[in-house]
Amino acid sequence: MGTFKNEAGKPVLMRMVKGIQDNKAYLGEVDGLIGDGDHGMNMNKGFTVFEDRFKDEDISFTEGLDELGIILLNEIGGSMGPIYGTIFMDMAEAGEDLDEISAADFAEMLEAGLNGLYGIVDARVGDKTLVDTLSPAVDVMKKAGETGQDFKEALAEMKAAAEAGRDSTKDMVARYGRSSRLGERSRGVLDAGATSCCIILTAMADGIMELL
Repeated sequence: MGTFKNEAGKPVLMRMVKGIQDNKAYLGEVDGLIGDGDHGMNMNKGFTVFEDRFKDEDISFTEGLDELGIILLNEIGGSMGPIYGTIFMDMAEAGEDLDEISAADFAEMLEAGLNGLYGIVDARVGDKTLVDTLSPAVDVMKKAGETGQDFKEALAEMKAAAEAGRDSTKDMVARYGRSSRLGERSRGVLDAGATSCCIILTAMADGIMELL
């Protein structure tokens, strides 16, 4: 099947929650090497608030993305709350009218999230941020949508692209955020945002694959 039902997408959201919860300590470690070490704690807080509020609710994929985005934007603080809040809310808006979500639709949603992010940050690919994870993932899904590639195959490729993007940040010098003050000393460490973005995209892909 080449689509999944928007209304059936709650398990995808819960996989995203579990991905962040399971990696709370790891994200804190990664962030602590060149940042202030609170990325895992902040993300876990926001995703767990979402879980607590909506675990017993009927909620669609796009409704859930919107609610998660609002929580992250308003309730977790730090720089990543507004960043992920914007991504998820813009993804939700792009897909809110869809009953069935195809690879091309999912690509449009991801691209809307990336473009929303570009509206609030100056970072681009190569600046050691989550853009290095999200942008190649968007490219893979857009190509899949244009060529009619099997949705599951495309998601597997998206996961690989996200991982490669995350890993690419290790050799970069940070240009934005707290770690940018370290200059060359920020090289040799993964970016925490790129790492959490990879966890989220991987969970999203795995959840959607189960629905297809």
